[in-house]
Amino acid sequence: MNELKKILYNCRKATYLIEKQQIGRITLREKMELKIHLTGCSICKTFQRQSILINHMVKNLFKADHQTELKLDDKFKNHLQKRIEEIIEKKGP
Repeated sequence: MNELKKILYNCRKATYLIEKQQIGRITLREKMELKIHLTGCSICKTFQRQSILINHMVKNLFKADHQTELKLDDKFKNHLQKRIEEIIEKKGP
């Protein structure tokens, strides 16, 4: 298999390069390989968009100015407590 075919049909390497690019730098050769692969692979393009979005959301989640106290709402807590009590009652002593 020639080099171009190796690049075009290697989604595993493409997803690796997409993730590597998200956390740091990739070499010029890797950039070219990724660009060639993404030209012909819509699935990896979708993966790349989703990866970028997920990484962006995670970064925003951990920013200091976005830190808020997360709490369950009372309705959900009451429902959960009721379910726990029902399960405990079914098991008995």
